[in-house]
This record gives sequence, structure tokens and C-alpha cells, in this order.
Amino acid sequence: MLELNDVTKRYGERLALDAVSFSVGDGRLTGFVGGNGAGKTTTMRIILGVLAADGGSVSLDGATLTAADRRRFGYMPEERGLYPKMKVLEQAVYLARLHGWAPAAARRNASELLDRLGLGERFDDTIESLSLGNQQRAQIAAALVHHPEVLVLDEPFSGLDPIAVETVQGVLADAAAGGVPVLFSSHQLDIVERLCDDLVIIAGGRIAASGARDALRAEHGSERWELLTDGDTGWLRERAGITVAEFDGGWAVFEAESDAARQAVLAEAVSRGEVVSFTREHTTLAQIFKEVVR
Repeated sequence: MLELNDVTKRYGERLALDAVSFSVGDGRLTGFVGGNGAGKTTTMRIILGVLAADGGSVSLDGATLTAADRRRFGYMPEERGLYPKMKVLEQAVYLARLHGWAPAAARRNASELLDRLGLGERFDDTIESLSLGNQQRAQIAAALVHHPEVLVLDEPFSGLDPIAVETVQGVLADAAAGGVPVLFSSHQLDIVERLCDDLVIIAGGRIAASGARDALRAEHGSERWELLTDGDTGWLRERAGITVAEFDGGWAVFEAESDAARQAVLAEAVSRGEVVSFTREHTTLAQIFKEVVR
């Protein structure tokens, strides 16, 4: 368990982080989201020891993080930081060796990981010769090549095409399945929503919401319902206890003041014709994000 407790950071008079507290559980994929300048990168750099906090603590399994602990972490910064003149495989092997891997094991693990990330035919290409998307894959490999015990990734999906996103999702999910706490930031909320187990939302240097994805959906989700029929749904506007938010022909989204009012809508819809679907509206991460950062 990686834990942050009341972490604060100032840049002069500006309070960049204000008592930031959250945890990343073993084997949990935790999405870290917030607007530009919200404090995500500063938080990650403090976790890695790149920046020093002005207050609070960062701990792993209840003990304050040490330099030795952090050497077992995998970190991917938002800015690409690989050696541009080095070849792809040579780079990954070198980084594994820096973490103490024997030459043969480092080469074997680097080769397998790069191949899985779609760089199997690029082993002998230099980093600078790769497309931006492939440089991003190489950067992810650099964070994972030494089998880290904790992963901290800043915008790992930036610049990736949909196929590459799916590949990276699989690699991160496998790392989490092996018990690794994974913290990653992203502006691509649809990817975060699809991939993560837990969410941390930061705004203005403060944690606006955190917890399991489904629990946050339940807490911040709407009570709106979606009805799709083969007829017209205009009659919904006349129903007592019903507020129609949107409708178009046989489709409508509405709020019901009680379960009885909602069930009455379903009963009348059935009496009028075929009901194609009747479901609670899915609350997206984007909707939750907008609600909690207001």
C-alpha cells in the first residue's frame, strides 16, 4: 500500500498541494486525474523523491519511503527522458542493468517486454528515429523493464493510437494482477474510466474525490433514466413525478421523484408499444469530474 498523508508543497507564495491524502492499494490500478496545474505531476515527483514535500508524508506499507524503496519503483515522467542516440533494446537492457539485473536476464526481459509493446522489429533503431507514439512505448518499457514493485506513470497514454492504448492497458493490468500498486495520470478520461479500479481527482492542489470507481459512480451518479421505445415519448412530459431532461421521438431521459413514478413510466410505455430498453443512465467519469471540481 502506497499512502500519502497531508502532503503539502509551496512554490513561493503559491500553495501547489494542500494536505493531499490518498492511497494506492496493492494490485490496484489507480487513475489520477485533474486539470492542468492541478498538482498531479508535483504529487508524483514527491512520491518519487524528485521533489521534497514541505509537509506530510509518503509511506509504503506503513513505513516512510526511503531511497532504497524508491529504487524499486518504476517511473515514467510526462517528458520523454530516454537517450536519443541509443538503440531501443540497448536502452532497455541498460536500464534493467542499472537496477541490478544480470546481463542475460536483463536482455531476455527487455526483449520480451519490448516485443509485447509492439517494438519487436525496432530493437536496433535509435530512440530518436522512432515516431512519437513508439517513443512513448519505449518510455513505458523503461519504467517496467526491471519488474518494479510500485509503478508511477505520468500521462502514459499520451500520443498513442487506439491499438497501442489497448496494448499498454494490457501490460499495466498484468502488472497490477501481479500485486503491483499502479498510479497513473491521464487527461483521457475514457481510458481512465475503462482501466482503473480506483480514482483520485485533484483540483487546485486539493483532493476533490477519491475511492473505488464504482463507489464514486454510486455517490455522484445521477438518478436519471433512459427510455427507448418504438413510439413517441412525448407523453412523459405529462406524467406526475417525472421531469424530462431530453427526448427525441421514441427516446427520452428523465428523472423520477420516486420508484413508484419510475415504475409507472415503464408500465405505461409497455402499454403503448414495444420497449426497446429501460435503463439507469450511465454516469461517466467526465460527469463526476465536472461535478466535484466546480
